[in-house]
Amino acid sequence: MNVLTIYKSGDAPVKTEIADGSYTIGRSDRCRICLPDPSVSERHALLLVAGATCKIEDIGSENGTYINATPVRKPATVLPSTPITIGPYTLTIAHVAEDAAPKTPPADAAREPAQSPAPQSLKHGSPPPEPEPEPEPAVEPPKADPAVELKRSIKSQIHRELVERLDIKRLSAQHIDAQELRRRASESVAAIVAEIRCKLPPTLDPDEIGTEILDEALGLGPLEKLLADDTVTEIMVNGPDRIFVEKSGKIQLTQQMFTDSQSVMAVIERIVAPLGRRVDESQPYVDARLPDGSRVNCIIHPLSLIGPCITIRKFSRRQLFDKDMIRLGTMTDDMAKFLDVCVKMRKNIIVSGGTGSGKTTLLNVLSNYLPPTERILTIEDAAELRLHQPHLIRLEARPPNIEGRGAITIRDLVRNALRMRPDRIIVGECRGGEALDMLQAMNTGHDGSLTTVHANAPRDVISRLETMVLMSGMDLPSRAIREQIASAVDIVVHESRLSDGSRKVTCIAEVVGLEGSQITMQDIFEFVQTGVSAQGRVIGHFRPTGAVPTFYGDLAARGISLDVAMFQPPSERPA
Repeated sequence: MNVLTIYKSGDAPVKTEIADGSYTIGRSDRCRICLPDPSVSERHALLLVAGATCKIEDIGSENGTYINATPVRKPATVLPSTPITIGPYTLTIAHVAEDAAPKTPPADAAREPAQSPAPQSLKHGSPPPEPEPEPEPAVEPPKADPAVELKRSIKSQIHRELVERLDIKRLSAQHIDAQELRRRASESVAAIVAEIRCKLPPTLDPDEIGTEILDEALGLGPLEKLLADDTVTEIMVNGPDRIFVEKSGKIQLTQQMFTDSQSVMAVIERIVAPLGRRVDESQPYVDARLPDGSRVNCIIHPLSLIGPCITIRKFSRRQLFDKDMIRLGTMTDDMAKFLDVCVKMRKNIIVSGGTGSGKTTLLNVLSNYLPPTERILTIEDAAELRLHQPHLIRLEARPPNIEGRGAITIRDLVRNALRMRPDRIIVGECRGGEALDMLQAMNTGHDGSLTTVHANAPRDVISRLETMVLMSGMDLPSRAIREQIASAVDIVVHESRLSDGSRKVTCIAEVVGLEGSQITMQDIFEFVQTGVSAQGRVIGHFRPTGAVPTFYGDLAARGISLDVAMFQPPSERPA
């Protein structure tokens, strides 16, 4: 085994046993060998240990790594007891026999049996404490795979070389065509990879590394593969080295990762810059969208303590229709027919549900029922609705500029929309004072409007609307607000994401009116869960409650036919 000794002038040397593996050396506490000194980069060097063979590699440090006062330009073999200089520290590695090894705890104790003490990062400054008789178990994040660390360091080197050979920012500023920019970058990456191809480990595919470097330099890096995967519905970047995805309603960790936090920041900038938005320490979070309409949220330091985070809600490449929702088990054919009639009858509809329940997707499906002859206005924070009617106007809110001025809110756009002669107004989501303006629009001749609201149940939608109206700053009595809501809202469609990850329309309710000081509602359709299968799938069924909509008698006058039997439970329907 090997013993690592760390020297620093004025401090006692620290000797620690290290097992085979990959060790990141740097100032950051996340490094397995931590050297807390300002002259040491956060991720300074990479030490590879395999038996009696040790190699050291500088991974882009500011002050360099030295072996016998010779700077390390590429991975170099370290002979036993050869001094490695990193800032004010000198490191030596000696291979010793098992019976002569020091009795200090190994740095790679994670490879030991479960009863061994939990692993700790090496941190210079004080001798390692004496082992206690019964140490308390500790929790440490899983250590990186040596192969992954090696691949990351190789990609980092290629990326630095690409930056030196091809100034991408300068070429972008010259407004070079995107295809020409990618062609030049591709040629440079191919040349760099060709130069080092013979030096790469056999486990690494040079072509794959070249593609990943191109994606990071010009695209969205490791997110490109995930965005191209149609089975992925959500992408969650938790810092540079942990990327999760949602598939079939379940969240799982991927093998994809960024080179470092700067790579994540470059991707964030690439997303928000074309939209005229920004993210920095003064504005450390932002909502944006991708060209395909996918919703993006980014949050960075100092609000995020684990590094830059990105959350992407992907939308289907193919437009979804009601038949797709029926096939997926989100709702039944009768429920789809009823919602179609509600849209044609110009009923004001609110789609409610929790985060990730599919509200926006369902709103897109309902928009397919809108007649092509009507003038439709959509109002959103980040434009993500995809309507295909010919007479469509899309409005998007604007955040404040760097001076904190010039913000245009959804409420401003709703008020402006009333002067644009709309037949229908669709608000992507009501979350504040714009709810009052939306209710006013519904009550002043703009029937058939649609919006979404975050709520846990249809009844909660009413209280949420009351709260949002009060957020507008208007000191209205509670009864006046409820009268507005009862008069404006006709149908509430509630969608939920169940425990197995499936999305279902769990309730379609009608707002009947106001009795005393309370708004009355009746459920038309509902989903009843009866159990969970051995595989964890939710078991249940959709059913009508037996309540007939109050506007059913008006259908014939509008030339719409709808079988009243669809509202009756199956046991009560005539044979």
